[in-house]
Amino acid sequence: MNIIAISINHRTAPVEIREAVYLSNEEIKNLTQKIKDTLLSEGLVVTTCNRTEIYGIPANQSINHEEIQTALLNQKLVGGLKAEHFQYFSSANAIKHLFSVAAGIDSLLIGDNQIFKQVKDSFQTAEELNFSGFLMKRIFDSAVKAGRRAITETAISEGAVTVSYAAVQLIEKIFSHLNKKSALVIGAGETGEIAAKHLRERGIGNLTITNRTYERAEKLAENLSAKILPFANFKESLHEFDIVLSATSSNDLILTKDDVATAMKKRNYNSLVLMDIAIPRDIDPASKNIDYVFYNDIDSLNIIVQQNLAKRKEEIPKVEKIIEEELESFLSWLNSLEVAPTIKSLRDHFEAIRIEEFEKNKNRFSKEDQEKVEIITKKIINKILHTPTVELKKFSENVASSDEAAQKISILRELFGMNNKNEKEDEVEK
Repeated sequence: MNIIAISINHRTAPVEIREAVYLSNEEIKNLTQKIKDTLLSEGLVVTTCNRTEIYGIPANQSINHEEIQTALLNQKLVGGLKAEHFQYFSSANAIKHLFSVAAGIDSLLIGDNQIFKQVKDSFQTAEELNFSGFLMKRIFDSAVKAGRRAITETAISEGAVTVSYAAVQLIEKIFSHLNKKSALVIGAGETGEIAAKHLRERGIGNLTITNRTYERAEKLAENLSAKILPFANFKESLHEFDIVLSATSSNDLILTKDDVATAMKKRNYNSLVLMDIAIPRDIDPASKNIDYVFYNDIDSLNIIVQQNLAKRKEEIPKVEKIIEEELESFLSWLNSLEVAPTIKSLRDHFEAIRIEEFEKNKNRFSKEDQEKVEIITKKIINKILHTPTVELKKFSENVASSDEAAQKISILRELFGMNNKNEKEDEVEK
């Protein structure tokens, strides 16, 4: 199967580049519409804090990685982007990479199971845009299974498994007694919510939430026994907080260096921690140049990563084994959809039925008649299967899309119950 993928991630590019190519939901929709059918017959766009990736099956054999890359760059005009910022994957390697992402071993935080949900959400978006076809859906099922097994069968997700939790752990290294500190969480989305919960769990003294949508902030604040600050004027109260953790989906900075400098004067230059865990960033990185300001962004989380890395690395071989097993299972399924083994399976299937029925009823006939019945039933089976066999061979030779071929062959196998027992059990579980 000719599947290709391009990736910009924490291994290949600094945070400035990663945030520059980050795609909003609207941008994902626009990009999908541009590449759907023209470049990729079906595919998937994954964009998170630390990666932007495009997977897909080329619309024709001439489509390559560079054309997909160009489509992305036309969507996001990024200065300073270099060839080495990209990774390219093809065929089984592309599928294996997706499995590794879903299983959390390709994350900035090894074992971050937040990426598992993000990959699932990306597939949901692809489905809504009619961009996820027959093969990508099957790949998705296998990726989800690999991710779920990694979480449940290994300890890869123990410790700080989310960016939000890692941020809180880093805050704890700066302020040893959180119960005496006050924190402002900007953004009540999923990342902000998780960060706020971790702060509450770690015993933060005073917790305040601000969000553009007041109702969402109100709901989160109620759940966490926190205060609410109107987003329109939160900057005026910035000096009241020891910790500011920002996790919005804004495309622009919401706190400038001047905003932070003003707050520090009002604080009499008491220490202030700024934790920017948003992509794109919310807080001007130049704020770190202000005295007594401890500014951290996504890349600062490497400190926490190093502390947990040793334990998680011990689990990586176990996860890799799971990935190999799921990849082998997927490729075995894919190979079963080839025409030749399908024709053989079809004939074996009908022959098994013929033999079973013959054995059940042969005692009703004399020995001579038994031989005649066997010959007649074999001829009947051959005549029944002659046309489907011929058409399958023609279809294999003439079909323009391997995706279409695989889909129709899979339907044939399912219609006649030719899938193995394990596959059926997997389908029931899903």
